[in-house]
Amino acid sequence: QQISWTPLLVLGYLFYLLLGAMVFQLLEKQAETHFRDQFQLEKLKFLQNYTCLDRQALEQFVQVLMQAWEKGVNPEGNSTNPSNWDFSNSFFFAGTVVTTIGYGNLSPSTVAGQIFCVFYALFGVPLNLAFLNQLGKALNAHLLTLERWVQKPGRAQVQLAIFLTTGTLLFLVFPPLVFSYVEGWSYGEGFYFTFITLSTIGFGDYVVGTNPNKHYIPVYRSLTAIWIVFGLAWLALVFNVGADLMERYLQLKWHKSDLSLAEGDTTKLEDEPEQPRIHIPS
Repeated sequence: QQISWTPLLVLGYLFYLLLGAMVFQLLEKQAETHFRDQFQLEKLKFLQNYTCLDRQALEQFVQVLMQAWEKGVNPEGNSTNPSNWDFSNSFFFAGTVVTTIGYGNLSPSTVAGQIFCVFYALFGVPLNLAFLNQLGKALNAHLLTLERWVQKPGRAQVQLAIFLTTGTLLFLVFPPLVFSYVEGWSYGEGFYFTFITLSTIGFGDYVVGTNPNKHYIPVYRSLTAIWIVFGLAWLALVFNVGADLMERYLQLKWHKSDLSLAEGDTTKLEDEPEQPRIHIPS
């Protein structure tokens, strides 16, 4: 009976993906069409203003811009733009590799760099997971186990509330203020970047320290990488607690609805509760 709720979870998971697909299509497709039409209109205006160019020459130049962007070179500004591969930026990139964030705005372009990246990630990702696991235990050292929190209301809930509130302020509320000030983003854009980063989704549409028109302190991206590591440990712990609660809820609902379960089996389940999957060290 421990995995009898699995089909329900699979159906719920697929439904959630379908729901997300429909909502994203509804919200984004029309805007994409508008931007595509606007871009084509701007190209026509450009050709009309500069009659010495033809469409083929313009398309070739656009291709050059796209290739530059794919290689991590920002087309804005000039050749004095800071390097993407100075130590601070390289440290930040190494962090995005081992944490599997992978923004996608920057990647190795040499064969040697690509091969090294493969082996670096091969050993770095497990090392990062082990490190985050230990860091998560340290961040949560004063909390009781999830089992005690569920069964014994009181102090444990207060501790968990303090843990969640403090982590939310340190990793989700205050950092967007800093990014908004330094990068010139709105608070909403900063919060979006913060969550997308710490959840390791990493779309790459917003990345710190990439605006060629701004002057950043040398350690800016390195400090951001350190913040990411601690934020990953906290948010991963929150996700694990949420996943454990969701599994418990599904199992509880499934067992309650199983009317064919024998009385003896029910008594056995009550006498021998399932051991919690996630323990938060006390």
